[in-house]
Amino acid sequence: MDIILDISNEYFLDRVWANVLPRHVSPYSNSSSIPLAVDPVSAWPRDHIGRQLISLVVLTLIGIHCLYFIFAGLSYQFIFNHDMMRHPRFLKNQVKLEIQTSLRSFPWMMLLTLPWFQAEVMGYSKLYNSIDDYGAAYFWLSIPCFLLFTDYSVYWVHRILHHPMLYKTFHKPHHKWIIPTPFASYAFHPVDGYLQSVPYHLFVFMFPLHRKLYLALFVFVNFWSILIHDSDMITGHFLEKVINGPAHHTLHHLYFTVNYGQYFTWADRVGGSYRQPESQLDPLLEVADSHETEVKKMQ
Repeated sequence: MDIILDISNEYFLDRVWANVLPRHVSPYSNSSSIPLAVDPVSAWPRDHIGRQLISLVVLTLIGIHCLYFIFAGLSYQFIFNHDMMRHPRFLKNQVKLEIQTSLRSFPWMMLLTLPWFQAEVMGYSKLYNSIDDYGAAYFWLSIPCFLLFTDYSVYWVHRILHHPMLYKTFHKPHHKWIIPTPFASYAFHPVDGYLQSVPYHLFVFMFPLHRKLYLALFVFVNFWSILIHDSDMITGHFLEKVINGPAHHTLHHLYFTVNYGQYFTWADRVGGSYRQPESQLDPLLEVADSHETEVKKMQ
């Protein structure tokens, strides 16, 4: 988040803060009565913790809303099969409810995440600026390391959230969506959403990662979380047993105790919770059966 804050300061936040909290500087020098050209400057410099916190709050809220509505909106419009909305377990006004739940969660998730972002801005993480700092080999190797670390960590966070002591309060609200749409990707209890995001923040405090690469991976994580909620059950592709895709996560929402992973299937295989997507498990079959039943009733 520090790179976003730096860019924002450069292009518009310096001017905003100069207008909100201007520093009163005399337009005259001590030796001349001729007024000097003085650019407006904020009383709170860039490293002021109050300015940083408020800026991060605003930028985070704007960013998560943009990511959510852009990516989820595109996925809903062009990828999600709208026939799923005729599934017997698809709730009335579900899309509206998913969006409302997400919007209620965003401010609380932002507040829970804020200390991580503030620590990054203050330089406590292991984020670095130049590829030369650790070399090109490490730069490229850090990508699979990030994905494997976060995938395995999210697997266990997700699985623990299914424990009866935690499930009803924190994770059950997300499983309200048996047949989710992309808008369900953030429709959960804010503590649930925060806990599943912790591994992504934790990684950069444990291992060096290039700042721009971290930003790209963070956007990818959000995109992937939306993608796997499109209720797609396309099966038979060659990566099916390796990548934990939409079909796997659809089964998770249908059966609750399988396919906890985020990107890969290996953690579920090791943990004994893997279930292979199969065409006969496609919830669209229930849509067709339900339609046939309705037709017969009308005859």
